[in-house]
Amino acid sequence: MEKFVRLISMAPFFLLLCLPFALAGHDYGQALSKSILFFEAQRSGYLPHNQRVTWRSNSGLNDGKASGVDLVGGYYDAGDNVKFGLPMAFTITMMSWSIIEYGKQLGSSGELGHAMNAVKWGTDYLIKAHPQPDVLYGEVGDGNTDHHCWQRPEDMTTDRRAYKIDPSNPGSDLAGETAAAMAAASIVFRRSNPSYANELLTHARQLFDFADKYRGKYDSSITVAQKYYRSVSGYNDELLWAAAWMYQATNNQYYLNYLGNNGDSMGGTGWGMTEFGWDVKYAGVQTLVAKFLMQGKAGHHAPVFEKYQQKAEYFMCSCLGKGSRNVQKTPGGLIFRQRWNNMQFVTSASFLTTVYSDYLASAGRNLNCAAGNVAPSQLLAFAKSQVDYILGDNPRATSYMVGYGNNYPRQVHHRGSSIVSYKVDPTFVTCRGGYATWFSRKGSDPNLLTGAIVGGPDAYDNFADERDNYEQTEPATYNNAPLLGLLARLSGGHGGYNQLLPVVVPAPIEKKPAPQTKITPAPASTSAPVAIVQKTTATWIAKGKTYYRYSTIVTNKSAKELKDIKLSISKLYGPLWGLTKSGNFYAFPSWITSLAAGKSLEFVYVHSASAADVSVSSYTLA
Repeated sequence: MEKFVRLISMAPFFLLLCLPFALAGHDYGQALSKSILFFEAQRSGYLPHNQRVTWRSNSGLNDGKASGVDLVGGYYDAGDNVKFGLPMAFTITMMSWSIIEYGKQLGSSGELGHAMNAVKWGTDYLIKAHPQPDVLYGEVGDGNTDHHCWQRPEDMTTDRRAYKIDPSNPGSDLAGETAAAMAAASIVFRRSNPSYANELLTHARQLFDFADKYRGKYDSSITVAQKYYRSVSGYNDELLWAAAWMYQATNNQYYLNYLGNNGDSMGGTGWGMTEFGWDVKYAGVQTLVAKFLMQGKAGHHAPVFEKYQQKAEYFMCSCLGKGSRNVQKTPGGLIFRQRWNNMQFVTSASFLTTVYSDYLASAGRNLNCAAGNVAPSQLLAFAKSQVDYILGDNPRATSYMVGYGNNYPRQVHHRGSSIVSYKVDPTFVTCRGGYATWFSRKGSDPNLLTGAIVGGPDAYDNFADERDNYEQTEPATYNNAPLLGLLARLSGGHGGYNQLLPVVVPAPIEKKPAPQTKITPAPASTSAPVAIVQKTTATWIAKGKTYYRYSTIVTNKSAKELKDIKLSISKLYGPLWGLTKSGNFYAFPSWITSLAAGKSLEFVYVHSASAADVSVSSYTLA
């Protein structure tokens, strides 16, 4: 969870030569899969049967009960157990925008269904949080009491009071962002679930009207949010942002007129920004309105929309270092905005430059910067450089995505990840006991928070992997949300799509198992006392490649208990689930410490090759 952001000017930076290690290349498809998986670790409420992050359990099951409303579900924002409405709604908007722009690439990667599930987990909660047209619950839990404790979500004993906005206590920024999230998500589900899309649009219309009619800052009504998610920019940017998403979702001229008539007075045409995030939405609004202009939809608002576009391009040029005022960068080339969770600004800015690159390419035009014309490809190259930095191409050779690469943060500032899984040890973790036993512990987290993007390095590329270093090691949902689109674009390419044409998000395709099961014995591994048998359980074709899902069964054939097994796995070219990586070997997953005589465990992996080579390196029989 982060404290509020102040709007300050950025110092210019000196352009650097490209780093030599930036040419190594990354598996963006694997990173995409992991980045979506992170959202399952952040789920609150009753977890579904297909929950893939298995160390988590149900939590927050009485949320809203004291207020007479069902607020079970949604997402915890970061490493704590509070549900903050403003960053949650922004997260859902950005996930939806990712799917809207790059749904076809997500479909080709096999991750579209997971991405849509991540959006729906959030929108299901937002529907609950909006029980009446002019009432919206914007927070469950209290950051002050929550931070006093270090507990798993499954154990939390902190205050779960619910806080709302209404006509007497307005919050145009919160209601506007929630309207934007509902509207954007309605586009995502329009084809695959039209009735749900219509339900979302109904809520979005009501919330937009509520935000516009009863104006005020939400943190003046929900004052407990001020210390954590204070709305420094006010609510005008959210009203314009919501109008832009309402227009994109409905094609209703009313919302286009709203953007045209209020662009000057609400700052849409006046603010030249060098940041974009959960608080300050102007650069996002300006990018969307520039898209409408390039689509030829501006009509008599064209002069105003051109001013929006000028400010959008101001942002793009500042990211490239070719503007009149440029973003600050670290010596290693990473955007640097602030020391506390800087990575949120990196992923959101990189997403905007990516979509704008595709808008320009589709329109057949270049970017006009103070330093001259810039080809759209340079914007995409910039975004790629930021993603590559995140994934490990940086002076520390550190991946800031947990579980990606070999050198990633192991002591994440995250309650659920840092405390033993409830499924492994259900012993109650007390409020302060969690600090004494788990927070202060210097070892690696017992639960891998796969895919989480942590706060990241300081202005000089320095990073300390320590649990109490919350400025650098705490993850957040809004760090990951823009990455869905970014990684899908980098993984799947452009594909010749015109990004200015009407959006149709494809329905997710379910992978069907192969009709026959192929048994593949693992080399040199079937002799007693440990047997390993692999089999192909599914095949499918994506982007011209044939992918295989392998199930591998490890069986203890001895009469003793099998402990401390180390497996060597080579020729593995994709993600693996069900084992824990330990150096160059794989060990039991966190929820298994041994195998009794005759018992087995299963792990699975996916790649586009024949079965990996799996062998036993060492073990102990007791």
